[in-house]
Amino acid sequence: MDVVVDDVTQIWGEESTQVMALDHFSHHFRSGRFSCLLGPSGCGKSTLIQIVGGLEPATKGRVRIQNPEQPDCQRPLGADSVMVWQNLNLFPWRNVIDNVAFGLEMRGVSRAERYQRANMLIASVGLRGFERHLPGQLSGGMRQRVALARALIMERPILLMDEPFAALDAQTKIVMQEELLKIFDQTHKTVLFVTHAIEEAILLGDEVVVMTARPGRIKEVIPIDLPRPRSLEMINSKEFGALFDRTFRLIREEVTAAMAQQAAMVAGQP
Repeated sequence: MDVVVDDVTQIWGEESTQVMALDHFSHHFRSGRFSCLLGPSGCGKSTLIQIVGGLEPATKGRVRIQNPEQPDCQRPLGADSVMVWQNLNLFPWRNVIDNVAFGLEMRGVSRAERYQRANMLIASVGLRGFERHLPGQLSGGMRQRVALARALIMERPILLMDEPFAALDAQTKIVMQEELLKIFDQTHKTVLFVTHAIEEAILLGDEVVVMTARPGRIKEVIPIDLPRPRSLEMINSKEFGALFDRTFRLIREEVTAAMAQQAAMVAGQP
């Protein structure tokens, strides 16, 4: 499914304290491609995917979800997407298999069928044998795998990911990046992935959408032409290094601007 963002502006707050998070943001996220949203804190990355997922209405503009083979047939926001959050939102009182199967349970899928599908996904993300464990008995990386399996079981074509690996340690993050690359190669979902990490954006993405400091606009879209399947060994290649340098120069300017904005806000406080 394509995600077409058309001139979206998002403003938060009342008139006297309004903050513009996004300003006339337009981009065509194409079906089956992995798009990474990269920008400084507060530039509207998370706001954008919440609008795409139907969790927040846009102040102005619109988002269209459409099948590229049937562009005139548009779908309601949220019907074809599922979100993976940084804080996971697992139910601490439900074991792994019941967390993974929760969405199917809400759909009314029988216990036998939802457990069968959940067991297959649990095995695919390397958690076989942990089906009856509670989230509190798992490591951070294992909990992230549960959250990923819970999203994948819904079999929706659009995967929205809001900094899902930000809270993980460096080694676990590498494992999860490799896991996500493998899943993408198998499923070719349309992925919108929010990150602050340049290396992560280049390693995972087919394109990196570099955003400006608030209000968020597109500064540049960088195509990532590295071959798939990908591995971490690519980070040491000359091609990867050139992409990193180009992206770093763009994002450094926006991070500097965002820091200046924050300093000005603090200075203006009584």
